[in-house]
Amino acid sequence: MKREETIDHNIKSAWHAISRMYNQQAVKQDITTSIGFVLLNISSKDGTPATKIAPLMGLESRSLTRVLKNMEEKRLIYRKPDLNDGRSVRIFLTDEGKRKKEVSRATVLAFNNQVRKVIPESKLNVFFDVIDDINKIIDHNKIYDNTNNK
Repeated sequence: MKREETIDHNIKSAWHAISRMYNQQAVKQDITTSIGFVLLNISSKDGTPATKIAPLMGLESRSLTRVLKNMEEKRLIYRKPDLNDGRSVRIFLTDEGKRKKEVSRATVLAFNNQVRKVIPESKLNVFFDVIDDINKIIDHNKIYDNTNNK
């Protein structure tokens, strides 16, 4: 099987192309794609518990720590103790963070609208079904079970 025929190669190639496109837009706002995605996962009104952001993005907490520190330095977010759970910290957006969140949101929506103009809904539904199935396979470690049974 050629590399171009593997599922992971095609997913990775598509994601890298999307990421490059998002990064070109993010640079104009003095942020990164990672910062843009974090902004999108923080509630503009209520803030978001720090412990909830990484799982929403499919990241490990350690990976997020650096991004949050960078975002604080850029004055996009601030931290406050959670009023409901004294052990927890909530992340809130500053006014500048809210502005950049809206730019990030508009960028993601524009890309999705472009894709939806070109690719019929029926094909997108199949795509979402396939991606969902791939995620289920990964979540249930069926990949490794099948390779070990040969």
